Amino acid sequence: MAVLLEGSATAEGTARYAARFAHLPGHFGALDGLALASVGLGTYLGREDDATDRLYEHAVERAVERGINVVDSAINYRHQRSERAIGAALRAAISRGALARDEVFVATKGGYIPFDAAIPADPRAWFAETYLRPGIVFPDDVVGGAHCMTPRYLLDQLERSRANLGLATLDLYYVHNPEGQLDEVDRDAFMARIRDAFDALEGAVRDGTIRRYGTATWNGYRVDASEPGHLSLAELVRVAREVGGEDHHFGAIQLPYNLAMPEAFARATQRIGDACVSGSPDGGVAHSTSTPAHARGCRNAICPASPLRGAVSISSTPLSLSAVSDASMSRVSKQRWWSPSPRRARNRPTGVVSPSGSSSSISVSPAPSSAARTPCSGNACSFTSGRPRTSR
Repeated sequence: MAVLLEGSATAEGTARYAARFAHLPGHFGALDGLALASVGLGTYLGREDDATDRLYEHAVERAVERGINVVDSAINYRHQRSERAIGAALRAAISRGALARDEVFVATKGGYIPFDAAIPADPRAWFAETYLRPGIVFPDDVVGGAHCMTPRYLLDQLERSRANLGLATLDLYYVHNPEGQLDEVDRDAFMARIRDAFDALEGAVRDGTIRRYGTATWNGYRVDASEPGHLSLAELVRVAREVGGEDHHFGAIQLPYNLAMPEAFARATQRIGDACVSGSPDGGVAHSTSTPAHARGCRNAICPASPLRGAVSISSTPLSLSAVSDASMSRVSKQRWWSPSPRRARNRPTGVVSPSGSSSSISVSPAPSSAARTPCSGNACSFTSGRPRTSR
């Protein structure tokens, strides 16, 4: 493994960064004492090619120069190329003195099985050689032909992400769309898997490879408790306390919030005692919102001012950031990282929107019919037959 850049985002470093953008009042909020931008840079979309890598590198460098110090990725995005582009951009910015490691907050995700830079000639043979023969994954571990969250798999993916990003310590590591597991395992088995995953990630915090962990979701926190894929944040916090004590490091969740998917505010999906609420039922967990511009195909739609007032808005499509300006930054919605108090909301039924797109996939076993209802990972290997699917 190449030499990794030591350090992580700190209160002192992010405050230093925010001070350079005093002309953007209200743009920076707080998470664990860190000054983080209200808008983060996502790295989900784009072709898996060198030209797109260069665009991403330029976008990341431009973003950190212009007041965005939150960068979000996942190991499966663009077959690991997004993480590698972030790593290259951060190294370049830091080497020329435009940024310090302690000024930027880097989050990534693990759970979907990714290819490595490109689709291999024989995906099944590649999967067997990379994951099955070394004992990183066993066939029974894989759900939906594409997802795994066993401790040995997540820790393997964490090491790959650290290498891709060139960072010794990641500021936030998400379990990626864990609710997809509920298509094939019952809730008791799911909670046992979550417990094992959280326990492993608490160990990663102790080892210094991550600072905190969370869950990045698509449907889990947006659907009603009666839905099979529902995630109860209160239950997940309880599990985190069981494995990590009161000072556990389950610190953040990510879910979509935009004009097409307003459930984070408009739908009461989380329960505290006898009350159903929207938002977070636990004051110690921060929010980030993904896909803020998605509005049923309207690319340039802007999400409404977030009622999750502490949520960093993560854009999925960063390639236009090369043109970002101080004036445009001053107009961004004043959302911030925040550990929100619960608030009641009307339980207005709205449809769950699945993302569109395509993904190349392979499968270790035939997926059950329920898997067709659950989007699999963009640029992940999904070992199912039929039309490729995509998800965040």
